Amino acid sequence: MNEKQIQTLGWVASAMSILMYVSYIAQIINNLHGDKGSWIQPAVATVNCILWTLYALKTRPVQKSIAAANIPGIFLAAATVITSF
Repeated sequence: MNEKQIQTLGWVASAMSILMYVSYIAQIINNLHGDKGSWIQPAVATVNCILWTLYALKTRPVQKSIAAANIPGIFLAAATVITSF
């Protein structure tokens, strides 16, 4: 990846982070109504963690701490999506 692509990936990952927090609204509404939780928030969190991990691994020097923080999120959020149905 070239520098412009890496910078774009960083901005997309930042936007996904914002969307991840906005998506909590659907979860809160469902929880207040006693309904089973929505799959939207963990699905967005999965994509967000994938993007941040890619960003961390493509930067030079590699951002090991960002990757380490997001790799578990990929699996945990994906498991939440699977179990929400």
